[in-house]
Amino acid sequence: MVALHGQADQLIYRLIKLYSDKKLSITFSFPCFSSVYFFLCFKTMAFQSFLINLASFVDQYFLRDADGRARILPVFGILPSMLLNLHRLHDACTDNLETIGETSYLIKLPWFVKMDIYGTVDPDDIHHIMSANFANYPKGSEMKRIFDVLGDGIFTSDFESWKNQRKLARLLLNHKQFHRFLVKTNWDKVEKGLIPVLDHVATNGLVVDLQDVFQRFTFDTTAKFVTGYDPGCLAVDFPDVEFANAMDRVEEAIVLRYLLPDFVLKILSWSRIGIMKTMKKAYATLDSEVKKYISMKREELSKRKKQNDENGEENEEGMDLLTSYLKEGDNTMGMIFDEKFLRDTILNFMIAGRDTTSSALTWFLWLVSTHPRVENKIREELQSLIIKPSKDDDEHGKFRLFQSDELKNLVYLQAALCETVRLYPPVPFQHKTPLHEDILPSGQKVHPNMKVIISLYAMGRMKSIWGEDSREFKPERWISTQSGKIKHEPSYKFLAFNAGPRTCLGKDAAFTQMKCVAAAIIHNYSVRVVDGHDVHPNASVILYIKNGLKVRISKRWQ
Repeated sequence: MVALHGQADQLIYRLIKLYSDKKLSITFSFPCFSSVYFFLCFKTMAFQSFLINLASFVDQYFLRDADGRARILPVFGILPSMLLNLHRLHDACTDNLETIGETSYLIKLPWFVKMDIYGTVDPDDIHHIMSANFANYPKGSEMKRIFDVLGDGIFTSDFESWKNQRKLARLLLNHKQFHRFLVKTNWDKVEKGLIPVLDHVATNGLVVDLQDVFQRFTFDTTAKFVTGYDPGCLAVDFPDVEFANAMDRVEEAIVLRYLLPDFVLKILSWSRIGIMKTMKKAYATLDSEVKKYISMKREELSKRKKQNDENGEENEEGMDLLTSYLKEGDNTMGMIFDEKFLRDTILNFMIAGRDTTSSALTWFLWLVSTHPRVENKIREELQSLIIKPSKDDDEHGKFRLFQSDELKNLVYLQAALCETVRLYPPVPFQHKTPLHEDILPSGQKVHPNMKVIISLYAMGRMKSIWGEDSREFKPERWISTQSGKIKHEPSYKFLAFNAGPRTCLGKDAAFTQMKCVAAAIIHNYSVRVVDGHDVHPNASVILYIKNGLKVRISKRWQ
């Protein structure tokens, strides 16, 4: 329930609603404002309202030229056009590029903003930014400001700090004990968490939001991978978990940091009222939960060490990341594993691991359920793994879960997952700001007062990159006609897992998890989207479906 008091709160609520598309549980409980707060918010509201009304008028008569290009207006640049398309941000970017027949465009913002935006999906530009001249395009101070909850973790750090963190993270993620732990955790959560929920929904003929199911699933598994503990977010009764709710609120804070000027955020933060009060509470909850897990893990390791010393045995079970970091000890690669380092590391991996995988799974199940040909081919491939041992024991036509080792060589399933994140990348855009002036391969000159936006969503739909059928869901494009194996596509063309030195360390882990979940659902259940349910991407930092994915589920085997 959202209780709103005052126009300023209504503005902030509308902004979050426009960008976040999730059900909010934010309460604004104050009846009045400080005069400074009211003035700033009212000015922001009035300015937004004025621009939107102006854009509506200009769009009809003056907004585009004969070629469909957005006109650069005096004072406002192309800001009115941008405002009109906020509700379909990613598709608007794609349409603009197709209209002008280019792979890049320059966005002129109002002169008083003192910053222009260069949008590009040019593979040569992207290779230059992400690899060839990587050092000139760091995360930077703005990224730290927007994602301040991540502290000095691997995803917001630069230079030596980032190099050392990445080197250690790679060693730990590639360790055989972590891989063993990941596989076991994923299997257990599918068997004891996901399947009971799907059975309950199917048996009772319920409509379920599959997007919510996947968010809960990946929250639990990511927490287990990172800390060794399962918060229990995925269950038949869909419980409220304070840790998960706080993560949702933090994502809303990130959206605000994209939307509102820094000085407004500082005033709101200082005043500790309204929405910022809610955000501060969420931050405090995250800190408290993470601190609790660190304390529990230290105590667990202390007890385990004592037992090992007494028994003369080492624990051969798999190892979560927090355990790995604590066992490494301080001063590894010049890093001190104090409470802040551990806190930042846990939240970096939690936020990165939860949302990206759940987004990919949601879009995958929607695409597969609406493309019967693809669904049948995946089922045939899964069926090929089931060997009929005897006449009396027919494994065909029975409930079955698949081990990750069984799935790793399934070409069509892998192709369908790759095709999903090509069309619907979990992180739909990246932005970079150069440290120094630079000239991109496209010929565009960029400078420190220019923001470079890379739209992964638009990139996956460009005919110049993926061919005339670029908007079709076609897993076959990933399969070599000669070898029958998965084709390699360069990362600066297929950017879903980043590129260059910052290529995603968790790519293999993500595919392992997605394959297990996908196989369990597609082989054992039929998923059908509820009639009339509208499926469109939201306009936020993670590419989710607006209003979730409402489906009915039925069992294939009795």
